[in-house]
Amino acid sequence: MKIRAIILESLYELSKRPYRKFVKRSRLWTVTLPELLTYPQTSLGFHLACFLLAHSFEMQPKLESHDVFHVLTGIGTSVPEEIGMQYYLLGNGKRSLYLYTVVLMGSLFYPDHLGSFHRAYVRGKSALPFHQLDFSKLLQQPLTRIQSTFLIL
Repeated sequence: MKIRAIILESLYELSKRPYRKFVKRSRLWTVTLPELLTYPQTSLGFHLACFLLAHSFEMQPKLESHDVFHVLTGIGTSVPEEIGMQYYLLGNGKRSLYLYTVVLMGSLFYPDHLGSFHRAYVRGKSALPFHQLDFSKLLQQPLTRIQSTFLIL
């Protein structure tokens, strides 16, 4: 792993607990990973469970929507892809200090990816705003219906 990825991942690990505790105002989801696996195979919830299992991730309290963004957009989880996700969300209208920080630091650490970051931003801008949705209420909905409704992908 390259040093720039290690630095950014370390900063993320240091910041996620304080961010979750002092900044995030969202409610904790009451659904568990095993419960998501019982949802219809076409549902957002089932696809979220598969995503989490495929990457050996756990649901992060108050940060569940982040993994939903990956599922909806198909954006990967490498460090440059995570930065690209923030560019996508910026294009989609999301505004937060955390997002701006990731975009700024990601741009400084990965200038060789600015083209893909710009493409992610344009993709986010062309989708209808969805970043603010309460995805916990949409977990039973078909993934493709959500994607087509909000022009995602």
